[in-house]
Amino acid sequence: MAFALLTSVAPIFGLYTSFFPVVMYMIFGTGRHVSTGTFAVVSLMTGSVVEQLVPTPLAFNSSSSEAADLEAQRIGVASAVALLSGIIMLCMFGLQLGFLSTYLSEPIVKAFTSAAAFHVTVSQLQSMLGLRLPRNTGSFSLFKTLALVMENLSHTNMAELLISVVCLAVLVPVKEVNTRYRHRLRTPIPVEILMVIIATCVTYFSSLDSSYNIEIVGHIPAGFPKPQLPAFHTFPAIAGDTIAITFVGYAVSVSLAMIYADKHGYSIHPNQELLAHGISNTVSSFFTCFPSSATLATTNILESAGGYTQLSGLFTSLVVLIVLLVIGPLFYFLPKAVLACINVTSLRQMFLQFQDLPELWRISKLDFMVWVITWLSVVVLNVDLGLAIGVLFSMMTVICRTQRADCSVLGWASNTEIYRPMENHSKCYEVPGVKILTYNGPIYYGNRSFFREKMSRVLGLTPEKIRSREKAKKALEKREREASVSSVERGIANTSFSSVNEFFESETSEKDVQAVLIDCSRVIFVDVAGARLFTQMCTECQKIGVHVYLANCNENVLKILTSSGLMSHMNPQHIFVTVHDAVLYIQQQREKPLETNPTVWV
Repeated sequence: MAFALLTSVAPIFGLYTSFFPVVMYMIFGTGRHVSTGTFAVVSLMTGSVVEQLVPTPLAFNSSSSEAADLEAQRIGVASAVALLSGIIMLCMFGLQLGFLSTYLSEPIVKAFTSAAAFHVTVSQLQSMLGLRLPRNTGSFSLFKTLALVMENLSHTNMAELLISVVCLAVLVPVKEVNTRYRHRLRTPIPVEILMVIIATCVTYFSSLDSSYNIEIVGHIPAGFPKPQLPAFHTFPAIAGDTIAITFVGYAVSVSLAMIYADKHGYSIHPNQELLAHGISNTVSSFFTCFPSSATLATTNILESAGGYTQLSGLFTSLVVLIVLLVIGPLFYFLPKAVLACINVTSLRQMFLQFQDLPELWRISKLDFMVWVITWLSVVVLNVDLGLAIGVLFSMMTVICRTQRADCSVLGWASNTEIYRPMENHSKCYEVPGVKILTYNGPIYYGNRSFFREKMSRVLGLTPEKIRSREKAKKALEKREREASVSSVERGIANTSFSSVNEFFESETSEKDVQAVLIDCSRVIFVDVAGARLFTQMCTECQKIGVHVYLANCNENVLKILTSSGLMSHMNPQHIFVTVHDAVLYIQQQREKPLETNPTVWV
């Protein structure tokens, strides 16, 4: 009922959403400890859509005849969001797109839920203070709401403020006890239920609603809801927001299911989870339910209470069924301020996620930046737009990591077959005349220029050097052709090739690079642009008398390089299984044979 307030619908629809999706997930879901139903973040995002399409009039009387029509329009929009969300999930299941949840990394999910908790808290301030204010949506809605609350502080209902203070004074300490002593308590103390019962009784016997104008829940109809069609005509208007709601709800549900699956030693199936949540939202939308997902608080309670299979959802739904059929109407006098306090205190785990920041900073500065950017975007802008910015920024960090990958010079550890980056290992030495390079990333169109720049800097492949060597080579070849005409006529083999080699050997000292060996063990893939760059660099190296060798190529990389025509510019015998095999071969070619025979790719 409390989360129904976030969705801007009557509390009874929160009960419906806590029943029908639970039954559906129990049948189709794979998370044994997952409790589905209303979730604060999803409810808040849905409430924003409802307020955009069906805003609350400034002079709104909850007892007027217009209230029923307004409520019907609002639940029609919320049900339409649930239906469209379910359809999207079913389409994703058909396309086997369960892997998309991986794009919401752990820093994004934690920052997003933590920032959304601030939105939830601020949205509940008006109910806790007894203010009747319109709900702000869109960018900067949090600050707009805060400003509106500050402007209307003088109109605070002191009775509702007192109720809120008492509720928070009871809920916060008891929840802390439940968390701190959860291993000693057989079941958590049901402080929310006790608070609801006590507040309802106090309001009823003291007539607080009529004496102090306290806003109460009001009539809660008993029994099942009649099937009702959602507002189909709103699909074009809600499509964009529904995609964000679907993505968030599914990602949170799968993440939560995976956490408990790892803890208890079983596995879940992301695509099956798509089917389960898709059916849950689709079916429940025809029974006036708003979007549902896995819930953090109730899942934690369910696991602490000893639930171990999806059948536990049957018993929780039976409790909700009893409330729907019998107990529901008794909550007529329940103050909405109590529900608002329950909403705020249920977000404790989300607020405590700030404690992870120091460790995140120590482990990864980039992940820390993803957390901060996502949190600021969600708080400052809006929930859905902030999430999109967080995902885009996270993907940009991945792209930047591949674009700015390091290029290291490997050195040889004496009397071993081990080669390590020389800047990190002082006991590794460079093989004379051989430059062994490794690139720590893929080579594709996005980073080909960076790869070329790094390789050219290490090898000294400047355009001036290439041109001067090429001119000298052409001049020498011309002189050799003129001088060898008579020798050829006498039957002597053409010596121009050996003369050119002798030229390079005379021009190159023992310390200069005569061969470059590229260790491809960390090159996970190469695209067409990267393969062409390999060919181009191989040609340029040959122009200055440097032979190119490859080692540790995986099959996909080697296949793309071969298909792109690299073998037309490179000897196939220059591709090796290991770096050490290539070094042995190069040394043998330089007339420094060693005992071990190299292994060549066949």
